[in-house]
Amino acid sequence: MSQRLVSSSLRALVRPARKEFIRAYSDETTHFGFKTVNTEDKEKLVKGVFSSVASNYDVMNDAMSMGVHRLWKDHFINRLDAGMRPGSNRPLDFLDVAGGTGDIAFGLLEHAEQKFHDRQSTMTVADINPDMLAEGELRYQKTKWNDGSDRVKFLVQNGETMDAIPDNSKDVYTIAFGIRNFTNIQAGLNTAYRVLKPGGIFACLEFSHVENPVIDYAYQAYSFSLLPLMGQLIANDRESYQYLVESIRKFPKQDEFKGMIEKAGFYVPEKGYENLTFGVASIHIGVKL
Repeated sequence: MSQRLVSSSLRALVRPARKEFIRAYSDETTHFGFKTVNTEDKEKLVKGVFSSVASNYDVMNDAMSMGVHRLWKDHFINRLDAGMRPGSNRPLDFLDVAGGTGDIAFGLLEHAEQKFHDRQSTMTVADINPDMLAEGELRYQKTKWNDGSDRVKFLVQNGETMDAIPDNSKDVYTIAFGIRNFTNIQAGLNTAYRVLKPGGIFACLEFSHVENPVIDYAYQAYSFSLLPLMGQLIANDRESYQYLVESIRKFPKQDEFKGMIEKAGFYVPEKGYENLTFGVASIHIGVKL
């Protein structure tokens, strides 16, 4: 075989791989689970996933975590310990992003009332997906906060831009199990910094990475083999739960995410994060100085 023919054959083999490499690392593309997709398409794909799972979202969370997600959320709310303190004359303005079904928002309001007798602070629940937001609104209709006071508002918003939320307007920004679905996570963190008042708190609860390799092996085996199957059996939707499992694996590790929060301008106290259940989930806190 001639040298020219060999070179031509090698180019033919390398060219598709090179194109795929460029496509995977271009600013024009991003990941959707383990798939590489056009950046402009991810928002639509994520909307599709959460529209599909909206009505079964909490049922599936219970099944996937064996109910542990509720303990994580309770700990998250208690750790924030947010509410208008006695003697203060200024209510807090809460913003819960990717708030969907409202469990974090309602939990924060309940904590504020029970611990600080705060019945004045306001809550904005924002989500990019109208179907998820509709689930939260249905639940709201049955709560004590649906009292005509207009303390709770629901808003369809892209968490990366939040164009309906003014600068320096919120005291507490929370996001639970939502930021990993952003197309541009850094843009979302930058926006969180923008909308918070000086002294405001950014708090994120998100699936993370198990640091112990033995436990991580068992966790990954469970996640990739059983969770999509449970999605098929319980919600008749294997693909959406396959994406959710993959999106967890693609999310930055704890220290990397901490660095992104700092890059947005936040002061990150102490270690910067708290691992829950060996690192299956973690809490990240930042303060806007």
